[in-house]
Amino acid sequence: MLEFLKKMTEWVLQKEEEMAKECKIPLEDIEKQIAAVKEKKEKLQEECQKNIQELDKLLGRLETIKNIETIKCNRS
Repeated sequence: MLEFLKKMTEWVLQKEEEMAKECKIPLEDIEKQIAAVKEKKEKLQEECQKNIQELDKLLGRLETIKNIETIKCNRS
């Protein structure tokens, strides 16, 4: 399904590019699309950054647990 959406998006962009070459697409429509994509990109960046921070916390805790276990096992 994702591949289908990518192909459809590419097709639409090609058609819009052709229209732009013939001056048949309003500049404001393109600006709206650019603004929408930038907004989506910013939201995704924020979400990904939060997820990365959570994963970093998990990794830190797991490393601590590993170190505790290593020290405990080495003393036995």
